[in-house]
Amino acid sequence: MTEITPWHWTGFILFILACIAVDMGAFSKRARTVSFREAGVWTAIWFSLAMLFAALLGFLRPPGEATEFVTGYLIELSLSLDNILVIALIFTAFQVPPEFQRRVLVWGILGALVMRGAMIGVGAVLIQNFSWVLYVFGIFLVVTGVKMLFAKRTAIAPEKNPVIRFAKKLFPVSPALDGQKFTTRLNGRFALTPLALVLILVEATDLIFAVDSVPAVFAVTQKAFIVFTSNVFAILGLRSLYFLLAGAIGMFRHLTAGLSLVLVFIGAKMLLDPHDHAPQWFQIKIPTVTSLLVVAAILSIAIALSITAARREKKTNHG
Repeated sequence: MTEITPWHWTGFILFILACIAVDMGAFSKRARTVSFREAGVWTAIWFSLAMLFAALLGFLRPPGEATEFVTGYLIELSLSLDNILVIALIFTAFQVPPEFQRRVLVWGILGALVMRGAMIGVGAVLIQNFSWVLYVFGIFLVVTGVKMLFAKRTAIAPEKNPVIRFAKKLFPVSPALDGQKFTTRLNGRFALTPLALVLILVEATDLIFAVDSVPAVFAVTQKAFIVFTSNVFAILGLRSLYFLLAGAIGMFRHLTAGLSLVLVFIGAKMLLDPHDHAPQWFQIKIPTVTSLLVVAAILSIAIALSITAARREKKTNHG
């Protein structure tokens, strides 16, 4: 068995940075629209890399860690789908041209990786020193899942968003886009462009989603390396997944309900799993494989129902 050392962390981060450089098109800064085919290829690449990493874990690490990684990856990837829906609303509200969306997502993902890393580090330390924190995470996930189930998604109103209003108090903002730049000159002074406001809002949105998704992966495993790597692989595929699903977002009307059930299940698992502070009769160990199957089943049913409903509505409208 190979022990995880700081060298493994360093090697993984360097590998991911190299992948991001390739994905960003380090040698081409030209604004362009990401095609459906390109998005599909990159989605397949990121998924394949994640599965290869899982296979490597299965070969080098104790039995079960590969399954924990795949489960955490699936949970994080599924919760990212709801993030994609919100990002689409943000782009619509700010009327961001398709050729500029790619740059926003690339830098948004870089920021998300830094935030996730920091949150995972803090979460791992808290759990290691205060095991009762797992109950706090569990209750939070159940409550969040229930609220998500009954919440109504509304359009983004930039002029009313507190994050945007705060940013505008700190910096002047140009009235129009300046290509794909985040900063420009306004009356001879430094100013943000509307595209920078979009990036800020995307980062703030990811922070909100991370508050749900990071504790959810801790329900699967408390091993920081597994939590971090599963989060990273899911986040890296977010950009290509957005462009792959952007044209079909309206078909996933039941996805939010499915994700809310995933959060409730993961929260319940976290509450029932054996902990030091739990009475013996209250402890129920839910195997990782069972969790993986349950999450996959919930998502599959939600997507199938969404597609069926969309096709039925389309057939009715054309009938």
